[in-house]
Amino acid sequence: MNNPVISQRLQGVLTLTLNRPAKRNALNGAMYQALTHQLREAALDTEVRVVLLQGQHDCFTAGNDLADFIGKESLDEDDPILQFLHTLADFPKPVIAAVAGAAVGIGTTLLLHCDLVYLADNARLQLPFVELGLVPEFASSLLLPRAVGHLKACELLLLADPISAQEALSLGLANQVLAPDDLLAHAKHQAERLAAKPPLALQRSKALLKQELRQAVHFVIDTEARAFSLALQGEEAQARIARKLAPRG
Repeated sequence: MNNPVISQRLQGVLTLTLNRPAKRNALNGAMYQALTHQLREAALDTEVRVVLLQGQHDCFTAGNDLADFIGKESLDEDDPILQFLHTLADFPKPVIAAVAGAAVGIGTTLLLHCDLVYLADNARLQLPFVELGLVPEFASSLLLPRAVGHLKACELLLLADPISAQEALSLGLANQVLAPDDLLAHAKHQAERLAAKPPLALQRSKALLKQELRQAVHFVIDTEARAFSLALQGEEAQARIARKLAPRG
């Protein structure tokens, strides 16, 4: 069985590659656990100075594996999803995301917690929570309006239309748009540039940039998780998720 998250340490950069392409890198419990474990180790490893999160040239992630939501009753504090959310939100070192193809649901909301975001021109971001009978997660109800304004955040979260790479760039959700073949190499180069800088200065600067919202982010992650759990138990979500998973004839 292929490792669903490939890790590589080189020149101070920990690269975490989502590696479930047959499922469009849909995140399941095992992947959340692997990501959380890698991040927690990296936080303590002085040799790791930067984390680069990526998928492949044509897919970042289709979001949470919907099959995991069928019959799921709650997101408690020990759930692998919540463990990952809090770990990434509190990660002390710079995180870079390299995004190509689909970045659905958590594939978009996790970008709000990254420090640099690079998109391929084939990237398509989407926040389909309402479409699935669910509610926003990963503190996106707090961070997205701050990033793009209340009206645009409502448009993205309530109408759930896909966001092109160029629109994401214009909204301030990304640093740069590149050709798919150039994306991963560019993100790696930027990660190596950061890794060459004084590590304590990097971490202290990130902490200062994050300090205003740090407590609020964790509070909203948990608040959203409770609302998400209630929605997940409802008929709307279970029916729509089942419909999404039904074979298409």
